[in-house]
Amino acid sequence: MSPPNFVTRFAPSPTGHLHRGHAFSALTAFEAARANRGRFILRIEDIDATRCRAEYEAAIYDDLAWLGLAWEQPVRRQSQHMADYAAALRDLSERGLTYRCFRTRREVAEAIESAPHGTMEAFRGAPLPAHEEAARVEAGEAYAWRLSLDAAHRALSGFAHLTFEEHGEGPAGENGVVQARPELGGDVVLARKDVGVAYHLAVVVDDALQGVTQVIRGRDLFEATHVQRLLQALLALPTPCYRHHRLLAGPDGKRYAKRDQAQTLRTLRASGMTANGLRGDLGF
Repeated sequence: MSPPNFVTRFAPSPTGHLHRGHAFSALTAFEAARANRGRFILRIEDIDATRCRAEYEAAIYDDLAWLGLAWEQPVRRQSQHMADYAAALRDLSERGLTYRCFRTRREVAEAIESAPHGTMEAFRGAPLPAHEEAARVEAGEAYAWRLSLDAAHRALSGFAHLTFEEHGEGPAGENGVVQARPELGGDVVLARKDVGVAYHLAVVVDDALQGVTQVIRGRDLFEATHVQRLLQALLALPTPCYRHHRLLAGPDGKRYAKRDQAQTLRTLRASGMTANGLRGDLGF
């Protein structure tokens, strides 16, 4: 029996051309929506202005149309909705759930290395004393807003009740009701100066605003679900069901990547491959 109001999405970033792996993910979501008489949404995750390009976005539309996909209009482009993410960040900050972190990426890496269990531990920090923080902000030093796991733990009286429903399979075979473990991600970055908002915060806000009930995506994003489930709880947002699917790999056993130009949909089209041919290769 199909779940009511089945809404899923494909949410690529326009930082390169789509490849076979993207086609598999998009078709998996699209065909699931069609089988359940649901809705299929395309979202452009273009918050990283340093890497996203208009020509890649245009190519996404061309490639998906070539594959035979259709999606609702208008397409939500994250860069046009920064106020939504800023409001969510402000909500968390006003409740004492975030802090300014002035450490560089290198300093964060060194802090993890020096932890009792080394790289097995995720980064955990704390806010600076108020006077020191004010001085560094006044001096114009760069910082990131991080989610405080300690504060979140207190606000929710623990994480034991945080679960999500997995309809696919995680890297270790996880399926069914899964216990969320946001502590695995540490104090994740929610926003930074060069990128106004980070992926974790933007995606949970978008999924809630767009009414997404089924998140269908690659298994490489399974671990992200833990912290996203935490953010949903902190922001009182609905929790969709998740379906993580297998990742495609080439003959060398490596995952397809945007840098592998030989497997982009544009290259495959130019070589004479048809959309039906590719769909058949991918099992559709």
